[in-house]
Amino acid sequence: MTSQVSSPAEQTDGTVVGEQRMPLSEAGATGDKEVRRLDRVIIRFAGDSGDGMQLTGDRFTSETASFGNDLSTLPNFPAEIRAPAGTLPGVSSFQLHFADHDILTPGDAPNVLVAMNPAALKANIGDVPRGAEIIVNTDEFTKRAMQKVGYETSPLEDGSLDGYSVHPVPLTTLTVEALKEFDLSRKDAGRSKNMFALGLLSWMYHRPTEGTEKFLRSKFAKKPDIAEANIAAFRAGWNFGETTEDFAVSYEVGPATKAFPAGTYRNISGNLALSYGLVAASRQADLPLYLGSYPITPASDILHELSKHKNFGVRTFQAEDEIAGIGAALGAAFGGSLAVTTTSGPGVALKSETIGLAVSLELPLLVIDIQRGGPSTGLPTKTEQADLLQAMYGRNGEAPVPVIAPQTPADCFDAALEAARIALTYRTPVMLLSDGYLANGSEPWRIPELDELPDLQVQFAQGPNHTLDDGTEVFWPYKRDPQTLARPWAVPGTPGLEHRIGGIEKQDGTGNISYDPANHDFMVRTRQAKIDGIEVPDIEVDDPTGDAKLLVLGWGSTYGPITAAVRRLRKAGESVAQAHLRHLNPFPGNLGDVLKRYDKVVIPEMNLGQLATLIRAKYLVDAHSHNQVNGMPFKAEQLATALKEAIDA
Repeated sequence: MTSQVSSPAEQTDGTVVGEQRMPLSEAGATGDKEVRRLDRVIIRFAGDSGDGMQLTGDRFTSETASFGNDLSTLPNFPAEIRAPAGTLPGVSSFQLHFADHDILTPGDAPNVLVAMNPAALKANIGDVPRGAEIIVNTDEFTKRAMQKVGYETSPLEDGSLDGYSVHPVPLTTLTVEALKEFDLSRKDAGRSKNMFALGLLSWMYHRPTEGTEKFLRSKFAKKPDIAEANIAAFRAGWNFGETTEDFAVSYEVGPATKAFPAGTYRNISGNLALSYGLVAASRQADLPLYLGSYPITPASDILHELSKHKNFGVRTFQAEDEIAGIGAALGAAFGGSLAVTTTSGPGVALKSETIGLAVSLELPLLVIDIQRGGPSTGLPTKTEQADLLQAMYGRNGEAPVPVIAPQTPADCFDAALEAARIALTYRTPVMLLSDGYLANGSEPWRIPELDELPDLQVQFAQGPNHTLDDGTEVFWPYKRDPQTLARPWAVPGTPGLEHRIGGIEKQDGTGNISYDPANHDFMVRTRQAKIDGIEVPDIEVDDPTGDAKLLVLGWGSTYGPITAAVRRLRKAGESVAQAHLRHLNPFPGNLGDVLKRYDKVVIPEMNLGQLATLIRAKYLVDAHSHNQVNGMPFKAEQLATALKEAIDA
């Protein structure tokens, strides 16, 4: 869905309340129902992996985006295709933070928890602050279901939830009752309880409903009875909120009209933004887009999305394995396409030999790594930033590769364009490091105008480019551009441009096989110099007062939590500087000078200190790591506490 924002840009300052829990304030009443206005809300839907929590959260998010709120989401689901029903490993959740102002994270703790069963309650109650609202599906709190997750007594009756505002709702029974007119079994009717819950929450927070009903009719177009049953359950949930005495208050969160520059916006996930960025790069380069990929969580959505866009000259190849996927992509690059391969950490390991071949061939290739928890199979559905050193050094020999990382879901679009620029300009494979948090999370994205997109057009070699001593004009495949050190890109079949390719070392200029020690030394240093010479923007430092002693340096998806934590510290009167890296190889040219300006440098990462290791080695700076590897993004409050300790140390 898209929404129009007409107001000029007006970003909130460092004391933004959007990252602090705010008390409710009365705004009025409608009939017998009180309406309170909030500046922000964090809602978490949680249930069994078969309860449709991701769909429920996605629909609530879509309506929230169309309403014009700023938002950030955190889907969280098990790796198993179908974990045992009602168990803790099978709990799936979706958290949404939406506000009437600029926000940066999915929120630290939910104001509202919707728990579809005892497992969902037990798995998530530790994150819920006292005083928050909890909506529980009482139909699922049977003795057997509670024993399955270790409840000896019902938490709804033993007083353990006394500190919360608990709303016991028989969601399943109410849903079945609402669908009596449909010819459905109790089990089939009960499957729509997530739509009942969605309707209830939509009433509570005054969300639009038309989009969800349209979505359901489209999704179940071939089964109109199922579509109408889900719509009936959705409406029943809305009506329940309107009529029941248990929900005496509803809430309003106004549009974030002052948080965004003017433009047309839509809600977008990181993987979808990456997909659109790749298509845009292909069009701006006037090259066909070729994706050679093997399905792997959490990167598969890019393959799914790009396969829908044949009308834009996109070709997708689902290979039999990771190695075949990148091999096909490299072949497409040789043939003159904008070539891409997508994967996650385990796939990068398998692709490493072909990435090295791309370094040797000096062909443009985008290698997109949607990082996840490792090592080995690790945590397929959880997030991590632990592939940085693999991206930098995970190949045999001296095989330098540029590395860039997006910082938000929407920023994945721009990162894809930047990766394509570097690959096409410098004739090199490029590693793009996203992660599961960015890939599955979503936020509003301003759809750019065409004239805002970079010109990525390239010139293929057309004829001879070198003159021999005897005056003969020939084509040298490794004769380099003096500015970029990029070699010519010769499309196969072009008359007179025949040349040899392969993984064995080439002679400078001619590209012939060479085992000469001096030539190998020269080629190794030249390939490194090409990467070192890539033009990247200087890193920008956010230091409002100019007297900060502490610099917080981040990369990738830590941007939101770091920025939220820095805002909290500044609101408390602390002076803190912040900088965030997009380009990780090569680093921005001014990074060394920036680091030297501060007494302390702290680098928060979702690994054990990989960027910190690179910074210490290159700049001899005593950078301090703050690390987390639990499969989840940083929480702003915890990060703010750690940074305050660094300030006081």
